[in-house]
Amino acid sequence: MSNRVYVFDTTLRDGEQVPGCQLNTQEKIMVARELEALGVDIIEAGFPISSPEDFRSVQEISKAVSEPVICGLSRAVEKDIKTAAEALQYAKRKRIHTGLGASDFHIEHKFRSTREEMLERAVRAVKYAKSFVEDVEFFAEDAGRADPVYLAQMIELVIAAGATVVNIPDTTGYCLPHEYGAKIKYLVENVKGIEKATISVHCHNDLGLATANSLYGLINGARQVECTMNGIGERAGNTSLEEVVMILKTHKYLGLETNIKTQQLGPLSKLVSRLMRMPVQPNKAIVGANAFAHSSGIHQDGVLKHRENYEIIDPADVGAGSSSIVLTARSGRAALNYRLENIGFKLDRAELDMAYEQFLILADQYKNINDDHLQQLMAKMQLKAEV
Repeated sequence: MSNRVYVFDTTLRDGEQVPGCQLNTQEKIMVARELEALGVDIIEAGFPISSPEDFRSVQEISKAVSEPVICGLSRAVEKDIKTAAEALQYAKRKRIHTGLGASDFHIEHKFRSTREEMLERAVRAVKYAKSFVEDVEFFAEDAGRADPVYLAQMIELVIAAGATVVNIPDTTGYCLPHEYGAKIKYLVENVKGIEKATISVHCHNDLGLATANSLYGLINGARQVECTMNGIGERAGNTSLEEVVMILKTHKYLGLETNIKTQQLGPLSKLVSRLMRMPVQPNKAIVGANAFAHSSGIHQDGVLKHRENYEIIDPADVGAGSSSIVLTARSGRAALNYRLENIGFKLDRAELDMAYEQFLILADQYKNINDDHLQQLMAKMQLKAEV
């Protein structure tokens, strides 16, 4: 089995379903071009049947982007599939992503159907999509809660019908990592013809487990991961692209690798956040404002002595510049001295002790101490900067 993991980005489809985060066609093209530069393998450009604007967006992205596969979503309905094919007509590499429910809960309460009928509909949809494009991805919605034996039966049938990728979504974010990994492993070991298709993982974050579940899926045989920048998406969001990519890069012993140019993660995160008007929480892994910021005196001292004491990722590797030493009431002498030297003050031990006493008084008045505060502190103590 190959160790190459294909990155399927759905920021422009699943990510854009967040209320208030809709983009116009030009904004989508801007993001798609940056995703191409990032090195993603597949861009899910939209759901063409959903609106004329979404149809146009998929069509225009197909013209603007040439390297990644361009994917259009559809339900397992002929009109949806045909519309997706029409929207993808200009794509150099095109994929139709179609599917339906696999869990008994969805079969009974959403589709009001039977297991047998759903299998027939799944096969019909894949065969119809195959009449338009060679690359067909099938999603077994709510696979996380599906009976493994029935799920395996459905996957076997759609592969026989021509599916090149089989998507096993944890649609509701229900699974625990070991459960989801076991589900992927069961398919690898029990589906006839599974070697003819790529297994894809698409996990939601309702319980905060999307990245962990995706990782366990990859470890157990999946080779495509569906994700979004900043982890945006329906409800609590999707698997975060930057998280899963950096996990694989950091833990090289897993033997899994992507084609992502990680130095571009930070800038693209900011672009997506700005265009979608969706702020990134400061403590967000990899791309949050505080991801490489240190305010505790013990941590600051350790980072200043050797960055890897408290950082397992080099900020430059994700386009975040350098580590940040934030001065607060919890900071120590080493951090204060470091920041003072940065603005031109080199103090001896006695001067630093005096400055630190005054700094603590100032730090109790303000949440964070900036360079202007330090300049004022030095002026008050009449300590001169180096010339």
